Amino acid sequence: MIGIIPARFASTRFPGKPLTLIHGKTMIQRVYNRASQATKLSKVVVATDDQRIYDHVKDFGGEVVMTSTSHPSGTDRCAEALKRCDEHYDLVINIQGDEPYIHPQQIDLLVDCFNNKDASIGTLVKQITDADELQNRNIPKVVRDVSGWALYFSRQPIPYSKAEETISFINKGLYFKHIGIYGYRAEILPVLASLPPGNLEICESLEQLRWIESGYKIMTAVSGHENIAVDTPSDVVLIEQRFKISD
Repeated sequence: MIGIIPARFASTRFPGKPLTLIHGKTMIQRVYNRASQATKLSKVVVATDDQRIYDHVKDFGGEVVMTSTSHPSGTDRCAEALKRCDEHYDLVINIQGDEPYIHPQQIDLLVDCFNNKDASIGTLVKQITDADELQNRNIPKVVRDVSGWALYFSRQPIPYSKAEETISFINKGLYFKHIGIYGYRAEILPVLASLPPGNLEICESLEQLRWIESGYKIMTAVSGHENIAVDTPSDVVLIEQRFKISD
């Protein structure tokens, strides 16, 4: 099993984000170090499109491959990176490069999704316990069936509930948010990367809806860990305040 961390330099809101310092280390190094602590990965590699990121990963002793600058998503970048690997891997874990304090246990939890032989795509979810979080359109929500298969993802609160009943349903554990880490069986990754955007994805701006609309099922596992991503420079201050560690 291989963990691939897509890392591009260009970003509308935060150019050069992978190289920003967080508690004295770059974000990409922190993600790499955390991913390397997962017990169920045999290899971790950064997939980048920028020589500065490539050189930096080499400098701290990490593995890295150069990929195209034209990839529209991390899935596409992972697919190219997998092609460039000499070894054969059955599973690929797409690890977000902007979550410097990702929990290694989450990666292992995602790998366990594939104990189900019918699972070709996996991802993580977390229970929503806050009404403001439920209403936040920047936080994708997901509904699942009783076996853990994702039924739909949306930026809107799903399932719908009357305002006066929402807190009751939150307390009953009905709502889940999506954690943007994916796993794929290696043979399906190039197929997913070749799919054109569907209407659901275009409408919601959620890549995973492309796969669901094309008929692919996504297995989910519930994580208890909170994930905090760095999207803007101001997020660096917030995450340094939240995580009072420097290792």
